[in-house]
Amino acid sequence: MRARSNPVTRSEVSEGAGGLSAPSGPAWLRIALVVALVLALAAHLYGLYTPGEPGASEWFPNSDKLLHFFGFAVPTLLAMLVVRHWWPALVFAAHAVISEIVQGLFLPNRDGDVWDALADLTGVLVATAVWLAWRRRR
Repeated sequence: MRARSNPVTRSEVSEGAGGLSAPSGPAWLRIALVVALVLALAAHLYGLYTPGEPGASEWFPNSDKLLHFFGFAVPTLLAMLVVRHWWPALVFAAHAVISEIVQGLFLPNRDGDVWDALADLTGVLVATAVWLAWRRRR
């Protein structure tokens, strides 16, 4: 019998013919974070730039501030987790102000609101604080 010069390992068998396997551990988590970020960005941009509906009602007074808070906190945190740096917070902070200007000037039935921008910036600030606390614990 001849000895094989290139033995097949267990990991190669599980990889299949194409040499690719389903991600596991940190790689799987990273892919999940990227997918979550893409979905959060899509919801974020849709919520900010869809023209308003005349006479649209709120769930309760100022409930839109919660949507602004979470609409910026979630994608900011996910972006910082994906890129492993704090700079996405700066991008989202700038976008908070720019989006209110765009809403006020260019979108029908939408208003630019300082309180919405403040809710946006609060979401960015809280997301940044959570990310920094997480980084320090690692």
